[in-house]
Amino acid sequence: MAEPRVPGGDGATLDLPCGESVATGKLDMGMREYDCDCGESHAVVMDVHPPSRFVPEFLVDILRETIDTTDENVEFGTLHIMGVVMEEFPEEVASEDVAENPDLGYAMVWVTDFDSRRLHEVVVELIVELMEHAVSHAEDDEAMSQFEADMLNFDVPTFVEQYRKERDFSGPHDRPA
Repeated sequence: MAEPRVPGGDGATLDLPCGESVATGKLDMGMREYDCDCGESHAVVMDVHPPSRFVPEFLVDILRETIDTTDENVEFGTLHIMGVVMEEFPEEVASEDVAENPDLGYAMVWVTDFDSRRLHEVVVELIVELMEHAVSHAEDDEAMSQFEADMLNFDVPTFVEQYRKERDFSGPHDRPA
């Protein structure tokens, strides 16, 4: 029997890093975690989720201005963030391109072996690394020294905790896809 919002049924099956599997039709756009049969919660990210899920919009704007993507028609976003996560943790991320099933409402989905909080920390750590790399290419020793000094005082878990408490997912940057 077909499920609501998914007229064609559950769609593709995604093999999770934990060894379980889930039908992509069971993952909806509002989902941030999937409570798996393995007993763990796995982070769920979709291409329609804004990158501001992880970092403030002003930082997303800076990343978009400074990072050139390989596809000139696509600006830096969630797709690129999850690509970096997959590159760093290939065994801990499962992904599925479901663009052929327009009933789902998203084209790409990622499910990680870790929960949404840990994924959030990983993303922030990787973005800091991207920023450090960008600053190093500026050939400005003062800027690099200032960045390194600022990062000594930056605590990723504290940032993530505060950001998750304050983040408003119904704000002006979280418009429908």
